Amino acid sequence: MFSPQIEWDCSECRCNQRKAYYHSKSPTNYAFIIQLACDFSHRIVNVSECYHGSVHDITILRESRLLEHTEETVQIIADKGYVGGEYVITPKSKPRRSELTDEEKNFNRDISAKAAIENINQRLKTYAILGSVYRRPIDDFHKTTKIVHVVSALCNLNL
Repeated sequence: MFSPQIEWDCSECRCNQRKAYYHSKSPTNYAFIIQLACDFSHRIVNVSECYHGSVHDITILRESRLLEHTEETVQIIADKGYVGGEYVITPKSKPRRSELTDEEKNFNRDISAKAAIENINQRLKTYAILGSVYRRPIDDFHKTTKIVHVVSALCNLNL
């Protein structure tokens, strides 16, 4: 029996506003983050609100409350940023001072082969407004979220 599959990932969009709360992973990288969910046919099914660059992936998922509305039969595939999420299938991490077993390596390979979400992130960034440095003011995250929703709709229409 086929079980539906959803893939989650966060995508960073660089911005030129150098405020501490846009900081993301390095002192010179400033961004806002959006969380995307897509199905296996590369169709975006959910776009979160925009968050500051310093917010962790699992925090965005928990605040979105999407897991509360997801059936247990749905396979949710995500990257290591979502470790600890209920019902979320993530790659196996290498144990300290040890190697992954062949079975764990095959499991990780199977998950990465199904990862359509990375292609979606790439397609979103082909639009100049998200792919290059975002220069508009983003103090209004509601407006920025609407822009991301429009670009996501264009991606779904393959425009």
